[in-house]
Amino acid sequence: MIKYARGNNTKWYLSFFSFAEASFFPIPPDFLLMAILGSGQEHRWIYYSFLTSIGSVFGGIFGYMIGFLLFDSVGQWLISLYSLQEYMIVVKEIFNQNAFWTIFISGFTPIPYKVFTISAGFFGINLIIFIIASIISRFLRFFIVGFIMKVFGKDISRFVYNYFNILTFIFVIGVIIFIVILNIY
Repeated sequence: MIKYARGNNTKWYLSFFSFAEASFFPIPPDFLLMAILGSGQEHRWIYYSFLTSIGSVFGGIFGYMIGFLLFDSVGQWLISLYSLQEYMIVVKEIFNQNAFWTIFISGFTPIPYKVFTISAGFFGINLIIFIIASIISRFLRFFIVGFIMKVFGKDISRFVYNYFNILTFIFVIGVIIFIVILNIY
């Protein structure tokens, strides 16, 4: 990732990895975003967070289209390639409960986002709901990463890299608790 974080093509690499991760690529763009911002670009955190977010949202729409139009060929192949079959069953149950919150929360979880983007298309989730939830969750996620890098710089990047999944899990639990509290009151 470090080699992609420096040079003239950095923004294109970041945009591509963000797009690809949301539809077919296994590595989250968070690490490239952190590497870029940790290499002296902290002052451009809004710009790079925006590129990551918008690339991911468009990649999510592409993943949705894979599920909606091409699930029997491309979508099924991607699910098999990454051994994500059991996630599909779980995702269907979760979508049945609440599509918006499923997409919103999936924007933060360590479960590959592509599972949710492809599944949303396959299950015919309302595209507008999908896009709105994707925009909110992906922008929040990558702007939080960007802001943390701006404030703490290189010191925090190692910590986040080592504990990304647990930090994500804690955040998602916090969001779920917040939603439950809102629904109670």
